[in-house]
Amino acid sequence: MRVLLINPKFPVSYWGMQHALKFDGTRAVFPPLGLLTVSSLLPDYCESRLIDCEVEELKDRDIDNADLVFVTGMLVQKKAVHEVVNRCKARGKTVVVGGPYVSTSMQDVPKADHIFVGEAETTLPQFFEDLMQGCPKRFYKAEKRPELTTLPLPHFRLAKLSRYSTMSIQFSRGCPFDCEFCDIIEIYGRVPRTKTTTQVLAELDGLFSLGWRGSIFFVDDNFIGNKKTLRTLLPAIVKWQKNHEHPFVFFTQASLNLADDESLLEQMREAGFNTVFLGIETPAEESLVETQKLQNTRRNLLDSVRIIQSHGMEVMAGFIVGFDSDRPDIFQRQIEFIRQSAIPRAMVGVLTALPDTKLWRRLDREGRLLGEGSGSNNEGLAGLNFVPKMDPHTLIGGHKSILRTIYAPREYYERALESLKRTPLGSDHSGYKGLALVKGVAALARVIFYLGVLDAERLEFWRFMKRVVLEHHRHFAQGVKFAAMGYHFRTMRFSK
Repeated sequence: MRVLLINPKFPVSYWGMQHALKFDGTRAVFPPLGLLTVSSLLPDYCESRLIDCEVEELKDRDIDNADLVFVTGMLVQKKAVHEVVNRCKARGKTVVVGGPYVSTSMQDVPKADHIFVGEAETTLPQFFEDLMQGCPKRFYKAEKRPELTTLPLPHFRLAKLSRYSTMSIQFSRGCPFDCEFCDIIEIYGRVPRTKTTTQVLAELDGLFSLGWRGSIFFVDDNFIGNKKTLRTLLPAIVKWQKNHEHPFVFFTQASLNLADDESLLEQMREAGFNTVFLGIETPAEESLVETQKLQNTRRNLLDSVRIIQSHGMEVMAGFIVGFDSDRPDIFQRQIEFIRQSAIPRAMVGVLTALPDTKLWRRLDREGRLLGEGSGSNNEGLAGLNFVPKMDPHTLIGGHKSILRTIYAPREYYERALESLKRTPLGSDHSGYKGLALVKGVAALARVIFYLGVLDAERLEFWRFMKRVVLEHHRHFAQGVKFAAMGYHFRTMRFSK
């Protein structure tokens, strides 16, 4: 049976880095790990093929050659998911849909033949058994969350590696915290489940054998959710990296209490982690309490960021405006915090009520929901899916003012320089030194040509690069990477 796995296209977003990818010649940040994992779960009689619409066009002949089509998608891909499903159905194909979008929302679901809600490790075998017996159901929902210790190696070979700037692997699912706006705990639960050390090392071996070198993203929503197991994994990765001459650098997502654990920070540095994304959300403690992100109220936020940076890891972070407790000064407070924390890549969004979250349910009870929303923070007033306490025009205008300020070239470059200053260790023990977007001389030449010659802000670029060379020459590649990403963020802030 020929199974076609399709990842629909994402809209251009802050996360997608679309405007920066041209500098290293790739087409997407990373491949759809979910579909690569699904492929490994298919019965032996299935022959799978991946079409990632982020890096290649879906052609009619791709659809026609398939016996069964699997489509995944996040909420932000909703429109594209519907388009792909309708296109495949129009060509007479049986279509299966899964992923976060349909797992958390039953509103306006695609007109697919079969829909998987939640994790599919236990329901896929039942589906194929039903299919063979001629009685497949439309909906499949797992009765319990699967253990990860039995998962096979994802089919990395299906991805066209040269078209991505980063590869992805997963160590754990779930998060122990209870943030009101978060859908991760609804999908994956609050008890983090992990793979074994053997499984993770096998995935590193798999990527290494395929010729991949450079950046790998641990997609875990909270990498340190299960610290006990992680303390066993990290020394093994350190040893693996040493035995393979440090072919990889890693980045991941974690909760802010990472700053409380010096030994864990040191292990991550030794393993090759050079970047971590934190959900800081807001410097306003009353808003953190409101949204039940209490783990961020138990520490000084700026000191925590600095501690992590001091262990050689760049801090990326997510910020949110639009909480009920937010006052009119929140926009300037966010700007000042981002500036003082030296976080170059600050993802600032307007609060969204995601389906089936505690926030969604509360706003529904209060009669404040306006619809499902698109999952995008780049749509202005049209992107609001609830009635905020703050005047909507003030909220959207304040959000735009934050983006205009923090991604103004000089402002951004100053944070980037301070970030380099605060992360003296970096990943210099790695042969690749954090190269994710800058792969070789050709990529560097493109950055210089576009940002140093053609771009209207080229003077700021050259001021920045001069200081990188004079003050942070050991992190030259990271400085060029910052410049490329800054261009993406700067372009995005004017896109709406």
